[in-house]
Amino acid sequence: MATLQLRNIVKRFDDTQVIKGVDLDVNDREFVVFVGPSGCGKSTLLRMIAGLESATSGDILIDGQRINEVGPAERGLAMVFQSYALYPHMTVEDNMGFSLKLAGVSKEERRRKVRETAEILQLEPLLDRKPKALSGGQRQRVAIGRAIVRNPSIFLFDEPLSNLDAALRVQMRIELARLHEALDATMIYVTHDQIEAMTMADKIVVLQGGVVEQVGSPMALYHHPRNRFVAGFIGSPKMNFVKVTVAHAGPAGVEVRLPGGVNCEVPVDGDGVAAGTVLELGFRPEHIQLDVGGPLEGCIEVIERLGGLTSLYVRMPEALITVSADGNVEHRVGDTLRFGFAPDCAHLFGSDGLALPSLHRHPLAALNRQDNRAISMAGSQ
Repeated sequence: MATLQLRNIVKRFDDTQVIKGVDLDVNDREFVVFVGPSGCGKSTLLRMIAGLESATSGDILIDGQRINEVGPAERGLAMVFQSYALYPHMTVEDNMGFSLKLAGVSKEERRRKVRETAEILQLEPLLDRKPKALSGGQRQRVAIGRAIVRNPSIFLFDEPLSNLDAALRVQMRIELARLHEALDATMIYVTHDQIEAMTMADKIVVLQGGVVEQVGSPMALYHHPRNRFVAGFIGSPKMNFVKVTVAHAGPAGVEVRLPGGVNCEVPVDGDGVAAGTVLELGFRPEHIQLDVGGPLEGCIEVIERLGGLTSLYVRMPEALITVSADGNVEHRVGDTLRFGFAPDCAHLFGSDGLALPSLHRHPLAALNRQDNRAISMAGSQ
């Protein structure tokens, strides 16, 4: 496979700068996900890597070789788009082998490569069908197979699951993760869905407004977001934010005054933070404990029952808070709810949006996807 380096990549369309000096390293056999809201520049960045867009400035290197002036067909990459773009008059086998036919590969060699790929993707019974006789998930697998047969140095995926229904998206996420393991390939994947990013990536690149906000493993971004944007974007349901006032701060922690007048110590480095400073406290719905003696109070506005989990949307004077509770919780809309949160899992953000450095390194934050899978397997034995 291959490595990829982006060095100070800038992209302008006329007077509009959409990519603003991106630097990134993608390691060999790594599964990297570009994630961010619509318009953040993630697809544009992928298209520049593929050669479908030119960089205004900066360097794109594959295995250390600059490829800015190399055409898309010569870069040794394969791209899977959001639309399947299959030829409707061709069979699955012909669709998968068409690029090899254009490259002059013999019929016997094409057939061998297509059959091997079909076995990996479980498409063998479908090789004689045409696209109209396939489900959405099967069509997407054919599009992926068309990329695999080319034996590319890097796979590029541009929101390939967006056209699928919810159940198929879950199934295809599993299949793509399994495919990455089977091929031992370098993959770059674009999505606006942070759940896809969390479940598939070895490394996540969070973009906003053409700028890389943070790069790291899924659990590193989840437990140690660099700023308020990353904290609110990574995690589902998203993190809660409440304005608080600093009562005392130092390198050993920050004591803040919560809404309602109760003080709480958050284990972050508050060196240089003055008493009276207004910060934003961030805590995740799953880190909230329902407690009749808890320091926070609000009124339940909406209840979403999801079976084993219930989401309570609690209105406080300052914010709407999401609480993840047991599926059998008996609260009703209109009830007053008192609750607390785990301070060790909380975050504080300054007026610039940056997180104050945490004093606790979460043990899962350094795990990549393979590490996490190994722990899960060991725990199930």
